[in-house]
Amino acid sequence: MRTRVKICGITRPGDGVAAAKAGADAIGLVFYPKSPRYLSTERAVEIRDALPPFVQTVALFVNADAAQVAQVLGRVKPGMLQFHGDETPEFCGQFGAPFVKACRIRPGIDVLQYLQPYSRAAAWLVDSFVPEYGGVGESFDWSLVPRGLARPLILSGGLDQKNVGRAIRAVQPWGVDVSSGVESAKGIKDAGKMTAFVAEVRNADV
Repeated sequence: MRTRVKICGITRPGDGVAAAKAGADAIGLVFYPKSPRYLSTERAVEIRDALPPFVQTVALFVNADAAQVAQVLGRVKPGMLQFHGDETPEFCGQFGAPFVKACRIRPGIDVLQYLQPYSRAAAWLVDSFVPEYGGVGESFDWSLVPRGLARPLILSGGLDQKNVGRAIRAVQPWGVDVSSGVESAKGIKDAGKMTAFVAEVRNADV
């Protein structure tokens, strides 16, 4: 199986194109105002319009209100939504768009119990639990990820070219999601790091 790659936190059209050329299947556009990778809808449209075909856009939210999500859907028209906060299954499912629901893993949390109510999700994503949401470069104990999940699994949290191969072999996810691990600065992607990351993913698939 070919592990899919999402590069999240794209803030510049050129970085989106570089991610696509590196082999990314999807790019993430962050609509969480507290994030250094936060985008206006206008900027997100610029990035979307610069992308070559067959690269999916994913709009990421953290405890947004329904009006904000609807505005992004209407103006940016992402291929998928990604919810990283405390959104309910009903909230995530109300927009008529495929979505990913994230679970931030920490000792004591029952991942299956948390994610099972989100049975309508296209995929479940597991990430590190940190005070901030996403893109801080911290990994977690991959042994905490349960096997045989009912939905495709996306692995995130502290991935980079040095550890993504081990992570894929340990967890065998459907896809991996990287942000800070392919950056030269917060929100600024490094084309060389993105290319090296995807190459390591491909090596792990062999």
